[in-house]
Amino acid sequence: MSTEDSSTAPVPRDDNPVFHMGLDIAMQWGQALGGPEQLKIAFEALEPQLRREHEIRLKQLEAQAKKAENAARAAREKRQHRLRMTSLLVGAVISIAMLAGGIYVAKDAWWLATLLCGPSLIGMMLIIVLRRHDAEIMRGIADAARRSTNAAGQANQPPPPV
Repeated sequence: MSTEDSSTAPVPRDDNPVFHMGLDIAMQWGQALGGPEQLKIAFEALEPQLRREHEIRLKQLEAQAKKAENAARAAREKRQHRLRMTSLLVGAVISIAMLAGGIYVAKDAWWLATLLCGPSLIGMMLIIVLRRHDAEIMRGIADAARRSTNAAGQANQPPPPV
């Protein structure tokens, strides 16, 4: 390389060795091809191949991203399924325990039996199993619990003295 070539095309100074190696290779190619015009023609002929390779790489990256997204979706669905099954099992165990407890205490504590086996059981099942907690439904359940407790209280009163 002559001093005239370096004076006509200023070369940026960089501490990156890869940049320097690339620049050296490009300058050798330019000299081997017979000048910058032939190097420009060679790069223009190479450009379509580079674009095709770039498009292929983009498609590969999109496929990898789609695969990762599908794996994340599958993991999320698996966690949701596990949560729903756990809620179902916990709700079933609590319901059976409430029913058994209500039947067990029915003779001694009627009010506790109505609380355990009545609308509170339905409300608990709505919240734990179905994951619903609408305010209107909860008000209806509270009203039903109040009415069932009042009805059970009236049914268990001793007869009035005659």
